[in-house]
Amino acid sequence: MLARSRQNSSATFAIIGRRFRVRPALYGHISWWPWAAGIALLAAFAAAFLDQASVRNWHEIFGASGEILTQLGLGQWYLWPAAGWLLVANQIDWASLRREKLMAVYNRTCIAMFVLVGVGLPGLLNIVLKIVFGRARPKLFAQEGAFSFHPGAVNAVYASFPSGHATTMGSVAGVLVLLFPRAKYPILALCMAITATRVVVGAHYPSDTIVGFGMGFGLAVATGLVFARLGFLFRTMPAGLPVLKRTVWGSRRKTALA
Repeated sequence: MLARSRQNSSATFAIIGRRFRVRPALYGHISWWPWAAGIALLAAFAAAFLDQASVRNWHEIFGASGEILTQLGLGQWYLWPAAGWLLVANQIDWASLRREKLMAVYNRTCIAMFVLVGVGLPGLLNIVLKIVFGRARPKLFAQEGAFSFHPGAVNAVYASFPSGHATTMGSVAGVLVLLFPRAKYPILALCMAITATRVVVGAHYPSDTIVGFGMGFGLAVATGLVFARLGFLFRTMPAGLPVLKRTVWGSRRKTALA
């Protein structure tokens, strides 16, 4: 097991290193500032007009459904399955697989890595930002108000900004939109609805969720750009944005028919 694991890991890192060296980066073709500015403006609007108003007793219907749906914003639902598949893939004898099966397993492995990186890295950055800002949660609104910050505080009650669940749902939305572009509107609507539950359950202010969702979505797309440069799952368009390869789902359909 260990020998095959080392062999597969070494081969993977060798491929990644070689592709980074020979494939040009097109990140500079993308204008990131409109996205960042849009998120900043929405967050500023929410902070000015919505944050204080959101601290209220919501109708019990919203509260009950929110407590259930908000659990979907936990990163574990997405990271653990992805990590589990990668552990399995690291033990596969890739040379023994036939072409159709090889492509199907390869694509699933790339998807698992995309989920792990696209959802995991925004989550790690979110933890750092929570400590940097140390914003008090809505439960402390009566004592400290909506704009109380304690930089460097490592305490759950001072971890309101940005929302971790919102960051997860933003990154999940970004991952799913890139993998299923035709279903982008339902995906965005569902992920935004789950994000909104963080306000309903009293865990975050609206501005926390806006920044978290925007950051997660943007970093997931950035992950897709890196994958496109490496030739994993996506191809790069002249504008620099990642587009799903036709072979990703096509190979799965062929394998199922076989």
